[in-house]
Amino acid sequence: MCSGGFAKCLGITLMPLSIVCVLCNILLFLPGGKSVESKYITDEVWYFGGILGSGVLMIFPALVFLGLKNNDCCGCCGNESCGRRFAMLSSILFAAVGVMGAGYSVIVSAVAINHGPKCLAQVNSTEQWVYPFSNGDYLSNQTYWERCLEPVDVVHWHISMFSILLVVGIIQMALCAVQVVNGLLGALCGGCCGCCGGSDGAV
Repeated sequence: MCSGGFAKCLGITLMPLSIVCVLCNILLFLPGGKSVESKYITDEVWYFGGILGSGVLMIFPALVFLGLKNNDCCGCCGNESCGRRFAMLSSILFAAVGVMGAGYSVIVSAVAINHGPKCLAQVNSTEQWVYPFSNGDYLSNQTYWERCLEPVDVVHWHISMFSILLVVGIIQMALCAVQVVNGLLGALCGGCCGCCGGSDGAV
């Protein structure tokens, strides 16, 4: 398979993953599936790890990877003087952007999971919106989840959404890292043989 064709497969994979991350981040604005005031939403949700990091910043690399199949022979962007090697090298830069975006989402998700959700809890005989957990102590002991009175099932919602963002972010980082290697090989080897009417793979 040509380097451009392989990059297109990566791009096709990254697109739905980005959409999943955006949807998860949006759902986090509805803790427990309930609409609450913005001040009661967990702080890490406002960092937009899924929307910005694994979403918007991942769309650009995905689109570039998708276009590499068309750029694999006789130049890029319709410019024959550009060359497929330059197209593959440029994809490395966009892959780096993807790694940074997904990495940002992974870090935010990991911090959010460890921090726990913001919820209505009993504090000193009064009900307050606080972070009742610390240092991930609630992850191994589900009885702690009862500390959150409202929204209902917010802990499970919080863990589920941020876990998806964490896992998908790691997958995105891996795919972009693969494209870095693929881009280097494509730049060094010319992408594939038999292009531009030739069989020697010359650029």
